[in-house]
Amino acid sequence: MSAGADPTLQAADLRLRQLAFGAAAVVVAVIAGLTIGPVGIGAHRVVLELADALPGLAFDSGLSDAHAAIVREIRLPRVALGLLVGATLSMSGATYQAAFRNPLADPYLLGIAAGAGLGATIAITANVGDGAGALDPVPLAAFAGGLVAVTVSYAAGHLGGRSTASLILAGIAVASFLTACQTYVLQANSDAFRRIIAWILGRIATSGWSEPALMLPYFVLTAAIVMRYRRALDVLAVGDEEAAALGLNPRRVRLVVVLAASLAAAAAVSVSGLIGFVGIIVPHTVRLAFGASNRVVLPLSVLFGGAFMVLADLAARTVLSPAELPIGVVTAFLGAPFFVLVLRTSRREIW
Repeated sequence: MSAGADPTLQAADLRLRQLAFGAAAVVVAVIAGLTIGPVGIGAHRVVLELADALPGLAFDSGLSDAHAAIVREIRLPRVALGLLVGATLSMSGATYQAAFRNPLADPYLLGIAAGAGLGATIAITANVGDGAGALDPVPLAAFAGGLVAVTVSYAAGHLGGRSTASLILAGIAVASFLTACQTYVLQANSDAFRRIIAWILGRIATSGWSEPALMLPYFVLTAAIVMRYRRALDVLAVGDEEAAALGLNPRRVRLVVVLAASLAAAAAVSVSGLIGFVGIIVPHTVRLAFGASNRVVLPLSVLFGGAFMVLADLAARTVLSPAELPIGVVTAFLGAPFFVLVLRTSRREIW
């Protein structure tokens, strides 16, 4: 930055370019997700088919009824769900990292994964029936389990003095306990082992538009809350005492954003299972590439997170075609080496 330059204007100008990069990543990922598969469909035909679906527009994509149904009824809902899940997990990860001032924090820090896993395991082993969308008992049980885990973690953390360290330790303890409970239930119901493991490894699967419709309200609500506090999260980066001296209430801000991020992560886990590393890979990459300000990291994490999940799901369903690889395996292949990079760069105090 040159001397005398207005940093606010420069940041805003840079942010527009960054948002353009993020939007371009989403467009590329969506087109790839709609065109690549067992049945290859030309990208220009996909674009025309999508344009034809818009109100007031009429285009001839040249696709047969069968191919048009593949795009609109099979691939498009799956891509939409991938965008929502990836955006939600990435946003949650970025929020956790900002709230706890730790680049290694992820959406599962307070036991959401363990709680959701236990809830889903109980629902699967109880064989309570197979619904769809909002009536499916497994996502409902996973969502409830995730929220219970976060609630217990927060309550236990307050017993330790309301510090971020005590909250993180409480989350670890709660996650360990719930994981032990899940293991016990799993061992007692080994006949459901394959189905439970398939859920734990994660998947982006849809039966139409019910799953994206179920996920969308949670994403919109939590994203609105988190984005509203993105400037406050930048203030938190200087430390709680300094933030309080600037007129901010650190505990209230942290409570609001962590609860919102936890609700978002619980909703994502309930419809997709446990997909790891997304909340670390995407926000950290955005932070390294575009700077540490949450005014930039949070919105870009939403865009790049959605694009990343769509591409990861594309790899999951094509690498071993016609078989499908659990998407959690794909993200783990990418995330494990990346986690080592995060450990190395975090020592350099990139924040």
